[in-house]
Amino acid sequence: MLSDFVDKERSIEELEGNHWPDPPVDSTPLVRSVHDLRRRPIKDLSAPNLARLIGQDVGLRWLLPVALDHLRDTAPEEAAGGWYDDDLLSAVLNRKEAVWRSAPDLARHLDATLHMLTDLSEYIQHYVDNFRASLSDVL
Repeated sequence: MLSDFVDKERSIEELEGNHWPDPPVDSTPLVRSVHDLRRRPIKDLSAPNLARLIGQDVGLRWLLPVALDHLRDTAPEEAAGGWYDDDLLSAVLNRKEAVWRSAPDLARHLDATLHMLTDLSEYIQHYVDNFRASLSDVL
């Protein structure tokens, strides 16, 4: 598994060695949520939690491999169920090109997982097409 190197008993905060102060009292729910989620052990993060953190570019070094393992593990079930529109997949696909270029093995793993999926929503398909177009030389 891609995420075997990740100590899932630890939080992003612990793995980064970077303690964020509590968010300001008038912070948005998104900011409060991200602060909270990065303090939880990775093993306790749900797919929506992963999507939220990845969508904010938090802890990508550790969370992308975990998310890609999750997407690969659930791809056969998702493909069998038809229509596929997923927040975690959207969050992963929408990372900057530089993220994928710095980890081409992860990009190729994601591309292989994408080949397992059928009946993608038009939105997800658009993200897939952009991902593949921007990384065609890597994939």
